[in-house]
Amino acid sequence: MKRQKTKTRIWDAAEYVTSDKDAAAYLEAALEADDPALFSAALGDIARARGMTQIARETGLGRASLYKALSAGGKPEFSTVFRVIRSLGLKLHAKAG
Repeated sequence: MKRQKTKTRIWDAAEYVTSDKDAAAYLEAALEADDPALFSAALGDIARARGMTQIARETGLGRASLYKALSAGGKPEFSTVFRVIRSLGLKLHAKAG
């Protein structure tokens, strides 16, 4: 009996962030997880979905440095996070628990 090969590909969250609503929900879920690395990676996924070159241009930051900072292992400065969020047209809100 001959085995069939299954073709797989890497799942990329950026392919599924297709609207502002998707981006906001994804970022909200990452915040709720209370994991800075997950938040950075989610913000990076959203930025890639929108176009990292455009985000780099709007924020005045280098594309390569954005990829690095907004990865799961990245540790972006808050100013970088703030600039990226603003360029994405998103806002962070604080509320009492």
